[in-house]
Amino acid sequence: MKYMILTYASQRDYDEMAGKPGDAPVWTAEDFAAMGEFMTKFNQELEAAGELVETRALGAPVHTRRIGGTPPLVTDGPYAETQEVLAGYWIVDVDSFDRATEIASRLGQCPAPPAAAATAYADVRPIIESGDEIGL
Repeated sequence: MKYMILTYASQRDYDEMAGKPGDAPVWTAEDFAAMGEFMTKFNQELEAAGELVETRALGAPVHTRRIGGTPPLVTDGPYAETQEVLAGYWIVDVDSFDRATEIASRLGQCPAPPAAAATAYADVRPIIESGDEIGL
């Protein structure tokens, strides 16, 4: 079964990773490199196990457009009412929800400044392949 593992960040998180000062400590080049090394190894291990379908990081909220309403209204981001947005995802094909959860929990080992690590989380959601699987 396929699951999507989703991670989140705010515009502030993106700014801090880019080295822009804020209230929390800014990521150093070493912090960012350590995160990159962890993610590369994490992805390679999932690929080698045959569990990785796809993974992508997403751009900062400031580079986002939201479309909604009738007629459609286009709004450039970031959005004051939205603190966090989808920052990246993995699609994994594994035997169980527990295995997908185990994979997602490994993301907690990713190196990051303490303030960033303290607020990091991931969601795991099953991917629905047909309408019969919606089951609430």
